[in-house]
Amino acid sequence: MTVLTTTLDSPLGPLFIAAGDTALHAIEFRRNRHRVRRGDDWREGDSPLLRRARQQLEEYFAGRRRVFDLPLAPRGTAFQREVWHALALIPYGATISYAELAARVGRPMAVRAVGAANGRNPLPIVLPCHRVIGADGSLTGFGGGLPAKQYLLKLEGALPDTFDLFPLAVA
Repeated sequence: MTVLTTTLDSPLGPLFIAAGDTALHAIEFRRNRHRVRRGDDWREGDSPLLRRARQQLEEYFAGRRRVFDLPLAPRGTAFQREVWHALALIPYGATISYAELAARVGRPMAVRAVGAANGRNPLPIVLPCHRVIGADGSLTGFGGGLPAKQYLLKLEGALPDTFDLFPLAVA
């Protein structure tokens, strides 16, 4: 199966997007912490599905899309796919803690494992791992970096515009 790839210029920098004939496989930030394993059959190209993904991401960044309607085929373990499925159920503009995500997948004691699976999400934004935050409300862990997580949560209204991850110290 050939996987075609393209790049989308976004407010967070270029996003790498990969799709096969029937489903999306990856969205990556420029400095993604965990890159998706690429096969010899991956090549730059274009397809109706890639165009649809680009359009929906552009609509999301413009504030005109809250739900994605794309066929997805993330590659991972059964446990990772279970966590990623649970991510898809977190509504736009909402946040949950890692502990709550662990409870939702029926493994309340596996918070670290759930966090690790969340961090290896190959389809960020579409599978909204940015909506998972620390139990104390802090922004923790995100493959695209914490400033990107802050941007996405502000875009969705989950953080006030005045929230600043890196406030300036007053001398």
